[in-house]
Amino acid sequence: MHCLISITTDMLPYFYQPGLKKDMSSLILDEATSKHCVQVLRMRAGEQLLLTDGAGSKAICTILSPERKHCLVKIEHTETQQPRQVQLSLAIAFTKNNSRNEWFLEKATELGIGHIYPLVTARTEKEKLKAERLEQILVAAMLQSQQVYLPKLHEALPVKRFVTQPGAAGIPQKLIAHCIERSEKIPFLQSIQPGKSLVLMIGPEGDFTEEEVSLCLHHGYQAVSLGINRLRTETAALYGCVAFNALNYG
Repeated sequence: MHCLISITTDMLPYFYQPGLKKDMSSLILDEATSKHCVQVLRMRAGEQLLLTDGAGSKAICTILSPERKHCLVKIEHTETQQPRQVQLSLAIAFTKNNSRNEWFLEKATELGIGHIYPLVTARTEKEKLKAERLEQILVAAMLQSQQVYLPKLHEALPVKRFVTQPGAAGIPQKLIAHCIERSEKIPFLQSIQPGKSLVLMIGPEGDFTEEEVSLCLHHGYQAVSLGINRLRTETAALYGCVAFNALNYG
C-alpha cells in the first residue's frame, strides 16, 4: 500500500535511490547503499530507512534481507512532493579551486537551487569538471538537508550558447551580475520579482568581458549589482541564493 508518510521519520537513515517508483513493493538497494546500511551502520532485518529518487519521491522502507552487496527492502509507504513553483537557476563560471566549487554546490543545494549551468567565459579558469564528483556533492547535500529534489547540473556551455538556447526564453526573470563600473546596473534585491522563477548569471574571477555583458543584455538579460563589495564567484552565487529565498520563501 502506498500513502503519505505519517509517522516520525526524522531520525531514520536517508539514502538516494534512483529509479524509485510508486508501484514498487520492494527493491534491492544498490551496492554502495547496501554496504553503508549493513556494514557501516550495522542495520538488521526489521530496521527502517528512508529513500528518495531525487525527483520528488520519498519512501519509508523496512530491511528484509541485510546482504552487504544486495540489501533487500520492503517499501512500506511512499509520498511525492511537488517541486517548488518558483525556482532559482544559477549560471556560473567555476573557479579553478575545486574545494570552493564544491562548497558552493553544497550550500546552493541546501538552499534548494533548481538548476546549475556551468559557464565557459573568456576568463573562465575551470572548463572541465568532474561531473561524477560534483554529482556526489549534490546528492550528499540533498540528503543532509532532507530534500527530495536533486538539483540539475547541466553541461558546461559558452556564454553565447547559454543565452541563445531555446529554454532560456521561457524564464520570467533573467539577470546578469557584473562589476563593470561604467555600465548601468540596478541593485539585485530591487530587480527580483517575488513569485517568478529566475536565472542569475555569475561571472568568473576577473568578471565577464564587456562584450559578454552586451551579448546578454541584447538577449533580454538585466544587469544587476550585488552590493558595494567585490565578491568571490561562489560568494556572489550564494548571495543570490539567499536573497532569492528570503524574498520568495521568507
